[in-house]
Amino acid sequence: MTATIPDPCAPVFDRLEQLLPRVQKPVQYVGGEVNAQVSEWGSADVRWALMYPDAYEVGLPNQGLQILYEVLNEQDGTLAERTYAVWPDLAALMRENGVPQFTLESHRPVAAFDVLGVSFSTELGYTNMLEALDLAGIPLHSVDRTEAHPVVVAGGHAAFNPEPISDFVDIAVAGDGETVVLAISEAVRAWKNGGRPGGRDGLLLSLAALDHVYVPRFYDVEYLPDGRIRRVVPSRPDVPWRVAKSTLTDLDAWPYPRTPLVPIAETVHERASVEIFRGCTRGCRFCQAGMITRPVRERSITGIGEMVQAAVAATGFEEVGLLSLSSADHSEIGEVAKGLADRYEGSNTSLSLPSTRVDAFNVDLANELSRNGRRSGLTFAPEGGSERIRAVINKMVTEEDLVRTVTTAYAAGWRQVKLYFMCGLPTETDEDVLQIARLAREVIRVGREVSGSRDIRCTVSIGGFVPKPHTPFQWAAQLGHEETDARLALLRDEIRADRQFGKAIGVRYHDGKPGIVEGLLSRGDRRVGRVIEQAWRDGARFDGWSEHFSFDRWMTAAERGLEGTGVDVAWFTTRERQHDEVLPWDHIDSGLDKEWLWQDWQDALDEVEVDDCRWTPCFDCGVCDQMGTAIEVGPTGRVLIPLEPISPAPLLATQA
Repeated sequence: MTATIPDPCAPVFDRLEQLLPRVQKPVQYVGGEVNAQVSEWGSADVRWALMYPDAYEVGLPNQGLQILYEVLNEQDGTLAERTYAVWPDLAALMRENGVPQFTLESHRPVAAFDVLGVSFSTELGYTNMLEALDLAGIPLHSVDRTEAHPVVVAGGHAAFNPEPISDFVDIAVAGDGETVVLAISEAVRAWKNGGRPGGRDGLLLSLAALDHVYVPRFYDVEYLPDGRIRRVVPSRPDVPWRVAKSTLTDLDAWPYPRTPLVPIAETVHERASVEIFRGCTRGCRFCQAGMITRPVRERSITGIGEMVQAAVAATGFEEVGLLSLSSADHSEIGEVAKGLADRYEGSNTSLSLPSTRVDAFNVDLANELSRNGRRSGLTFAPEGGSERIRAVINKMVTEEDLVRTVTTAYAAGWRQVKLYFMCGLPTETDEDVLQIARLAREVIRVGREVSGSRDIRCTVSIGGFVPKPHTPFQWAAQLGHEETDARLALLRDEIRADRQFGKAIGVRYHDGKPGIVEGLLSRGDRRVGRVIEQAWRDGARFDGWSEHFSFDRWMTAAERGLEGTGVDVAWFTTRERQHDEVLPWDHIDSGLDKEWLWQDWQDALDEVEVDDCRWTPCFDCGVCDQMGTAIEVGPTGRVLIPLEPISPAPLLATQA
């Protein structure tokens, strides 16, 4: 008899189902969420597997992935399904039983898809990508893949320096993905329909010809004797020297997600999310997200209203988060909040601003957000403890701003405020960090005073600063983990020693070790790829989770992976870069002029603040003129339609 050859595209749920009783949280692997989109496999000729490289509970709410999921599934002949990182318990069983990495919609093998798109919000997801590739049976290295394997695409903020993962991904996309994924789909379709000309290299060449697509294998890196990069140069004449980011304009024309996914397992955010604008020009020097997403592009008040209405109807969520990098900065935020509060007053729908600047919050906004009686905790991010360090980072928030804001919040009925700070900022001293304790004490004092209650809480959350590419601090030295831990210990002791206010102040912080690994990955070059692979082979998974993270494992992997290169972890992290140094990401064009960034770095050292260019003359950062874009802000003068509130469901009459 002839042996039956298994179909490599066949669903694997029958085999997977037998493993689920033996793992924790099995429900996260079964799919079937409300608004999940399941297409006939044979109806599409371009098939995407979209991955968020973390657990389901973190990955499902991710806006970027949900947007691309809908955009792709709306196209004729295209389908998109989702996959997330599987926990180590299931991964071990999958290997033992020959079950590959799968998607949630059809439970088909990821290797059966044409494209695997991985969205990186943080570099700590790199080892999860390698784990997924290995479980899928896809060669780790791009150079070892054939026409039969998916094209592996990296996107998200971490793709603005794709060099550390350049051995593992086939292409990287910098910037907004909505239009780029459509162009990639068309290139893949044309290549398949044309008989796959040139094999896999032919496909990658056609992708390299697209705007905003970087193909690492077509670039060579040359190094100087001291370990610095001499240059990154195309290895072929038909690929560009620099690859520019993609910038989506007119957000109202892209109202995604229209039908957000409703999770069937607990996730980190149980709410509908509507992006009210994209980009930020506040100019915080530490903030990569703000720098790489310039310029500001607002969604109109009517566009926001329509998206909120659609999301509530499609999901049944009782909370709607108005998302952006600084939501209270929307030019019509007051009208947006009032209009939505009017519409949903008396219903179960509440509003939240997950990202709010201290100096943009006011009593009117507070009252609109709390009109239905819900007052969850508020989070503000002064970032630096002292006025001096806030000038360094261009966080133009004064102590007076902070006190006024928390006074407003406590007076409006809130009882808990969370303040986010960073430790290890450039030029920072112990005294700058200890100022955080004084600010927290003042917050509790004014809270008790204006509320007339001692039931007031302030949580201080502190993260270690990691310099990021495409920011003015890309040249800065990172603080070592020992120094970070010492400063955090000083702050903790200072707060605990306060008998009057200390018990009302919660302190949350991570030690400095994960930040060093993140720093290695965020500003690394191609040589760091060997470290990532070694760490994964040594067991690194879920590095963003403290219970899975091992600093020693990473340092051992770095010793082995960087052996013979003349550079080490400190070279990539705690070393300050010089003006003339070629940085690993210089060939990825974020639109920001490198000389402008350098001058802003010098201004930081001189403690010079720079205004928000939305409301002041242009500072010539380069984005608008180089990218062919412009700031898009209101006010539009429009109002939400309909004006009538959504009536609450009538109570059923009770019978006597």
